[in-house]
Amino acid sequence: MLAYSLKRLVLAFLVVLTVSGITFTLTNAAIDPAKALAGESATAGDIEAIRKAYGFDRSYLVQYFDWLGGALTGEFGESFRMRRPVATLLAERLPVTMTLGLCALAFALLVSIPLGVVAALKPNSGVDRVALSISVLGQALPTFWFALMMIILFGVVLRWLPISGSDTWLHFVMPSIALGYYATPAFMRLTRAGMIEVLASDYIRTARAKGLRAPTVLFKHALRNAIIPVVSLAAVQFGFMLGGSVVIETIFALHGVGFLAWESISRSDIPVVQAIVLLISLFYIVLTLLADLLNAYLDPRIRVA
Repeated sequence: MLAYSLKRLVLAFLVVLTVSGITFTLTNAAIDPAKALAGESATAGDIEAIRKAYGFDRSYLVQYFDWLGGALTGEFGESFRMRRPVATLLAERLPVTMTLGLCALAFALLVSIPLGVVAALKPNSGVDRVALSISVLGQALPTFWFALMMIILFGVVLRWLPISGSDTWLHFVMPSIALGYYATPAFMRLTRAGMIEVLASDYIRTARAKGLRAPTVLFKHALRNAIIPVVSLAAVQFGFMLGGSVVIETIFALHGVGFLAWESISRSDIPVVQAIVLLISLFYIVLTLLADLLNAYLDPRIRVA
């Protein structure tokens, strides 16, 4: 287990370096930081003066390693537009995005896993068809359209839930459902397929032949093995939810990292955009690493694969 963990850690570190290089290169290639900082009315002399003052005239490698060194210590520079440290902005906005992502993931898992298990226990039944219909519908509905329909129904017509802000837990209900519903079909289908395969295996028949109770066979033996792929998918989906929260946070006016990303892109605020892209990428990498380690713990065969 230790050797496997070390190998995964080295691979994760190399991925972080690669992502940081791509992030820095693309953001600087898309927008000239000196022009973005100087503003639209700046002259060529003003832009050149800013380029020299901020060190943008240095070589690419010098700028990259300077930025990377600051990022490793949590120092991402200062926002061009807000004139505040980027790290402070992220610290203020991150709790909202994390709360939204965790609530959305919890909703997706709580709905999809029971549906997948029930559908696997009764394949081709009415329950199975309903579960598959929910799966198809979830993949077909655009997230922004589903969010707007919920706002109209539950926020405007019925007035059950607030439609903007993040003051109370009620403000996260509709955003979490809108963000989590898109991931529900994938979890449900994977759980259903895994349970059908596991329930047909020899060790499940042996467990039943020994006279073990049905709940013990289902949850202790079958679900534990069928849930392993779901763990990996949950890590990836959680990273996707954090990165894909831009649309949902904008629709519901949740001032999290996603909304900050939209503001920064529209204002060409390069330091903030770079920090957010790197932060979301780190979440993906760390979550995938943790999922791999957890899967290796649950299934020892993975360690020697």
